[in-house]
Amino acid sequence: MSIKKEIKYFIIRNFLTFFAYYALSLYTKTIRVKLENEEMLREHLKNNGRVLACSWHQRFFGGFYLPRRFDQSPCIMISQSRDGDFVADVARRMGFIPVRGSSSRGGKKALQQMIAGMAENRLGGHIVDGPTGPPRIVKPGLVTLAQKSGAAICPVYVSYEKPFIFNSWDSFIVPKPFSRVLIRFGSLEFVSEEMDTDRFEDIRLSIEGKLIKGYEEADSYWKKD
Repeated sequence: MSIKKEIKYFIIRNFLTFFAYYALSLYTKTIRVKLENEEMLREHLKNNGRVLACSWHQRFFGGFYLPRRFDQSPCIMISQSRDGDFVADVARRMGFIPVRGSSSRGGKKALQQMIAGMAENRLGGHIVDGPTGPPRIVKPGLVTLAQKSGAAICPVYVSYEKPFIFNSWDSFIVPKPFSRVLIRFGSLEFVSEEMDTDRFEDIRLSIEGKLIKGYEEADSYWKKD
């Protein structure tokens, strides 16, 4: 890598993340957030249960609110790319515990760290179609992590009243200032530690279907308003 790129990377890691976090903090203060079904999740955590909250990559902006809302530090897997370095630094300031790895790089070690992190903190986050897609396809890692960590899977539906839509692989969206955000927690999905390949795939497809339907229902919330 050229010296010019290394200098750019150094500036991003050591200066830009600080400003990005505080800019996001100010930005989120302009947005009104409504949470639904959070008591179900709180009750499970209170009873020493473990929860793996999952969502689409397109909506992960809504994750900014989770650590402070539950007063916990969820662990979350973030890719080992240089873009991932920036995201991990911001996520750490938000209250997450970044675990570096993905299905294409460092996945085995990251899975072990996520299992250990969830044993300690009991709450984790998982972007089911990240970091590069295909969009709205649940990758097998979600079910594997739930199996090995003993965590219940909780689909999280994040919907924005008035979003900005970006030209990215997943059409990433961000709520406009002074608009509203709905964060709806779905029912807990318990996964057996032992299952055959067919059963594993059935669960993966079931969760994928629930996420697709749940997001359609969450997005229709604004039509009723």
